[in-house]
Amino acid sequence: MSTLTLAAAQLCCVAGDLEANLQRHLQFMEVAARHEVGFLLFPELSLTGYEPQWAHELALTSESPVLAPLRRAAEQWRMTTVVGLPVRLPGNDEVLIGALVLGAEGQVALYTKQHLHPGEERVFTPGQGGAQIRLNEQSIALAVCADFARPEHVEHAAATGATLYAASALISENGYAHDSDLLQRYAREQHLTVLMANHGGVSGGWACAGRSAIWAAGGAQVVAAPGPGDCLVLAQGAGRDWQGWVVLLQGE
Repeated sequence: MSTLTLAAAQLCCVAGDLEANLQRHLQFMEVAARHEVGFLLFPELSLTGYEPQWAHELALTSESPVLAPLRRAAEQWRMTTVVGLPVRLPGNDEVLIGALVLGAEGQVALYTKQHLHPGEERVFTPGQGGAQIRLNEQSIALAVCADFARPEHVEHAAATGATLYAASALISENGYAHDSDLLQRYAREQHLTVLMANHGGVSGGWACAGRSAIWAAGGAQVVAAPGPGDCLVLAQGAGRDWQGWVVLLQGE
């Protein structure tokens, strides 16, 4: 299997400010490109912050012109990039929690969160998931936060050929120990590389833990952010053989 450089983009979102967050995404993408990242994952609802009260106002379709700078950047830097946003499907007023896949060759795909946290159903509609991403002989299965709380979600990913499980998340300080243990267990039991991108600061009233991380197939932790704040968590390799490092983005 050929090597891949992958990264979790851990950022502090500006609540409800799509334009400010979009510009910050572009800055993260530029730094990731310097490290030759091939796959970049942002946290859940990264373009708006986790702000359900504004989701209907801020929701976009996957082809919205507002997202064009991100699509161009992914293509320019040959970097498959997954960003989080509240999304509407064409001809439908329901809002879903989306993970938009911006391909290195200009293609666009959409994953929608299948399993909602209690209370999210008041705003969001459960989604249908999405296809795995083929990249450098890897098959990447996406998850958004509560999706990975369901063992059947990762079991299905592994059974259908995934080699890498990429989870966009919002994980609080109180929930981090449980959720990180769960993801590490998936890496160990399902023999998957696991990538988790968490928010780096307060979002939606939650004090997020940061500590975005990567675990190799077999369960060994490759690298993790030391705490909250803006950074890239990177790893290069394949299977059980990865080398990881963290790049801080303050002042970029």
